[in-house]
Amino acid sequence: MAVHINVDDMISVTDAGKSFSGLVAEAMDGRTYVVVKHNKPAAVITGMDQLDRLNRIEDIEQDLRLWALAIVRAATDSGERYSLDDVARELGVDLEDED
Repeated sequence: MAVHINVDDMISVTDAGKSFSGLVAEAMDGRTYVVVKHNKPAAVITGMDQLDRLNRIEDIEQDLRLWALAIVRAATDSGERYSLDDVARELGVDLEDED
């Protein structure tokens, strides 16, 4: 997955430490910063609204995965059902064995 980063929103760890309070204030106003360490993106400073949005997206993504699984199962379900005893017998498992 490609991440699009505006270079104006990148800040070094050193610079972020020097102006952290200001970065937090700007994040609260909707700006997102990418914190760079050793010339690589390492962390993000973002507001709670953006974090809430990302969490909702993750929830929706999980819901979509479950929907897809349900659709596949419904499309491939033969309707045939098996009892636990039948499956255990087929696999040679003794359900009465306590070990």
